[in-house]
Formats: sequence, structure tokens, C-alpha cells
Amino acid sequence: MTNDKPKRIPYGKQNWEDVRLLNYYYVDKTRFIPEIEAANDYFFFIRPRRFGKSLLMNMLRQYYDVRKAPLFERLFGDLWIGQHPTESHNQYLVLYLNFSMITGGLDQYEESMNNYCRRHISSFIEKYTDLLPPGSLDGLAAQLTARDMLDYVSSQADKTGQQIYLFIDEYDHFTNDILADPAIEHAYKSQTHGTGALRQFFNVVKGSSDSAIKRAFITGVSPVTMDDLTSGFNIGTNYTMHRKFNAMVGFTEKEVREMLNYYRQHFTFKHSTDELIEIMKPWYDNYCFSEECLDESPLYNSDMVLYFLYNYIDGEGCIPKNMLDANIRTDYNKLRMLIRKDRGFEHDASIIQSIVETGGITAALKDHFPSESLTDPDNFVSLLYYFGMLTIAGSSMDGIQFRIPNQVVREQMYGYLTQTYRDNELSVDDYLRGKLMVSMARDGDWQPYFEFIADTLQRYSSNRDKQKGEFYVHGFTLAMTCLQKFYLPISEQDAGVKSLKGQEVSGGYADIYMQPRLDNYPELAHSYLLELKYLPSSATDADVQTARQTAIAQLTRYAQGINIAGTKGNTQLHRLILVWRGMELAIAEEF
Repeated sequence: MTNDKPKRIPYGKQNWEDVRLLNYYYVDKTRFIPEIEAANDYFFFIRPRRFGKSLLMNMLRQYYDVRKAPLFERLFGDLWIGQHPTESHNQYLVLYLNFSMITGGLDQYEESMNNYCRRHISSFIEKYTDLLPPGSLDGLAAQLTARDMLDYVSSQADKTGQQIYLFIDEYDHFTNDILADPAIEHAYKSQTHGTGALRQFFNVVKGSSDSAIKRAFITGVSPVTMDDLTSGFNIGTNYTMHRKFNAMVGFTEKEVREMLNYYRQHFTFKHSTDELIEIMKPWYDNYCFSEECLDESPLYNSDMVLYFLYNYIDGEGCIPKNMLDANIRTDYNKLRMLIRKDRGFEHDASIIQSIVETGGITAALKDHFPSESLTDPDNFVSLLYYFGMLTIAGSSMDGIQFRIPNQVVREQMYGYLTQTYRDNELSVDDYLRGKLMVSMARDGDWQPYFEFIADTLQRYSSNRDKQKGEFYVHGFTLAMTCLQKFYLPISEQDAGVKSLKGQEVSGGYADIYMQPRLDNYPELAHSYLLELKYLPSSATDADVQTARQTAIAQLTRYAQGINIAGTKGNTQLHRLILVWRGMELAIAEEF
């Protein structure tokens, strides 16, 4: 333990100046500044929510803002860029716009956008009033639209030889509206096509490229809106998947280790750094955004790591019982509209069901696609990737191999499925399910739990026969089994990838090791290794027995392939065989 005052944990912080001046820990990402400067002047960058984009943008704003020059040494002196400054630091008038702050529905979008831009461009002129022509603020009052305001302030800056660096955060904020409600597609297109307000705004950005707006840095969570704006703004370059910027946000394992080693000098840690990495990794790690970086360290979601560390220290060395940040849960809940775009959910071709079943999928990764083409399978998988629901795992002749990155995302996938089952009239008694899971974890009484699942499906099948199918049965079983607090589900299929265009089944099974979360629930007495098999309803008893024998062999192989002995503690391991024949649980047996 040292006597130095420890740095504060920047959980939830987006103001980079506060991070630096108020003694917060900062993972130095300033080494990417020269790479950004060497790139196209109009830089387009997509990352999932809660991944550090806003803090990165705030840092860049402080670096380039002419008004921040007196603070350069305090803000950057001990960082990489402070030792290797570029000539462009503190050389720009910085105009920052956050489109998530534009409130109201799409029908009122233009008015809201005009009001928002008037406020912020007015503040911009007031901030740099001595660097702009006299009367600039009065002249702004005569501009009626966001397009005209941006054009006006750009021309004013050009008159005095000033250069503007334009930052736009969450440029695609209202894309979620059209994903959730196809009925407003027309209103969306009215803003992004033709004479629409957003389209015209980006026309000005493009037109100002030979005047005052010399650079732009634009972020969002998907390329959908930018594709719809392409002819209005076709001078930007999408660096989302560029190898140089793979780790520009998020944390590498090296960066996480350095952070943990720093804080253990100041606070009570009951676990070694290796132990904490082993706990966090399956929940927060395994993101890769560039195919060319597959051999490099995968990335941790920075918000999730800071959430864990904050609660670990606050809990005096106890692992947080809830590994999922409630703020991230809220953000991901907004993405439930993805199910509505998942064509074929009521049949066997559901993409999300297939991903949950096999752990991954192969598709072509699209760097742009219009809103009306979201349901194209390759586009839909690409959208899941941009939202952080899938990560790049490899490549083949068929396309990019994607997989679910970690348990946080897997929980969201299960959550989507269970909600959609309910939307399709499959009611689940969550209270009873919770009681049965407690008995399963505490007493080893596992049969009533799976009988409950079978009974639910049996009652449902009589009402909705068209829902029968392997992906449906397995998806429901996995969701009901894995969406609980006592176990970390480890799947053999995590690394497996299923073809998107071919609907073949990857072996027809999904092994799950229900690893007990003993750090949180030391009283857990039972752990489970599951082998799921599905046969069509027409299968004979002999077919069922053949599937049972195959399951036994696979259980034995799987048990030898993962670290069960090192993770099950003193729990009793149950190896279970579950063979479905249609919606009938034909075999539920402990081997």
C-alpha cells in the first residue's frame, strides 16, 4: 500500500478535461492522433455503444482547440502525444455537435435540428468571437436552417483565415427509430434523401471542404444513415475496420492488467491480477474490429471493465454479483428491435436463433447499406457486428466468420429470444422458473427444471405448430437454462461458425458447461455439463437411442476438453443428456 492519493476511476466519465485535471486514471490513447492526422481529413468511425467513443472525441477536441493551448502541458504533457506533439495541436476552432441531443420524433426532426444547431453554433461564435468577423453572432440570427447556419459560420471563419475542426457524435442517433418502427420509414427518408434537413446539412460539410471546415471526425454505431447520405457526403472515409484503429477505443489485456496492478497498490484486492483477468475475460473481452488484427490482443469493452473495477474496489475486493452494468443493459434493451428485423423468426431460418444455437455465423461484412435493405441477411449480420453483438473471429471463402464475443452479449441474445417468445404468446412463469433453478443449484434437483421447459413447449406447440424446429427448441432451452445468476455458461460452440446461406445444422447439438460462480455464490453445491440433441418429431425410438449414444460419447470428449476440474470447485458435476423429439423431451438422463 502506498501513501499516494490514488487516481479516481473514470467510470461513466466523458469529459476528458475533467479526467485529466481531477486526477482520474486514463488509458493513454493519444498515440493514435498522428494516425488520424495521416488519414483522410473527413474521418468516419463506428463502434458499439459504451465503448469509449465520446471520451476519445472529447480528448481530440481538447488537443486541437486553439482555446486549450494554455492547458496543453497539464492536459497532455505526461502522455504519449505530449512527448510527440504534432504541428496541428491547438490550431483549430472546434465545433462539436452531439446529434443524440436532438430531441423529438422524426416528424419534428428538422425543427429540433435547427434549434439544436442554433444554440451550439451561437456558443461556438461566442467562444471564438475575437477570431471571427465582427457581427458574426448577429448574422447568424438571419439563418433559418441548420444547413444555412453551418454554411454561414464556415464562411465567416474563412474570411479571417481560421480553420474549423468539426466533431459530430452519434450522427445516426435516430436510426434506431426506423429500426424499431418501419411505419416511420418515410419520415426517415424525408430527412436523409433529396432536400431533407440532414442530407442538406452534410451537403454543406462537403461543400465547405475547400473553405473553413478542414477536418471532420464523425462517430456513430452503424453505417446505415451514412449510406443514405452518401451522395450528400461522399468525401468521408470509413475507418471502422482499419487495422490501425482497431484498438483506438476499448482496452487491450495489457492495458487492463496495468490498470489492475496500479489499483492494487492502493486498495484491498482479494484476488491476483491473473484471477481477475480470468473472471472478467469471458464477460467483457473478445472484441475484434479488423480482420487483419485477429492475431493481436482482443479488446475488452472499456465501460464494462471500469464498472467491474469500480464495484470491486467499492466492495472491498468482492466480485460484483451483477457482472452486467445496468447502463449497458438499458442500451442493449434499445436494440430489441433487431428481433423485429430478423426475418423468419417463426420458422427455422431465424438468424439470431441460429447464432444462439451455434455460437456464430459466416456472412459478408458490409461497410454500408441503406435502411431499406436491413433485412438482407448479410446486412443484418453486419448490423449485429456494428452494434457489438458479434465480433470478427476469422475468415473463409464464404466470408467473415463472426461469433458472440462474450457472456454480456450472450445474455442480451438470450434476453431477446425470451422476450420474443413472449411476444409470440409463449408465456413463461419466471417465478416458478427461478425457484426451480435455485433447487437445481442448491440441491441438485435438475429434473423438475427441464420438465418445466418441456411442459412449456408442449403447451405452446399445440397453439403454434409452425414454431416447431431445432433452432426454436434449442434456442428456448439454452435461453431458459443460461439466463440465470448462478452459473457462467461455457459453450463448445462459441468458436464454431455456421454458414449463413446454407441452413445446415452444426452437428445438431450444443454443449453447455454451467460453470458455478463460486466467487459470488460459495454455497453452490452442483454444477452441470449438458448435451442437447434434437430429432424431428417423426424420429423413431431407435433414432432416439442412437442420439443418446452419440451424446454420451460427446459428453466424454467435451469433459476432457475444458477446465472443469479447475473451475467446479467442490461442487458435484452432473453430466446431463437431453434429447428432444420435436417438442417432446424424449430423454432427460444423468450420465
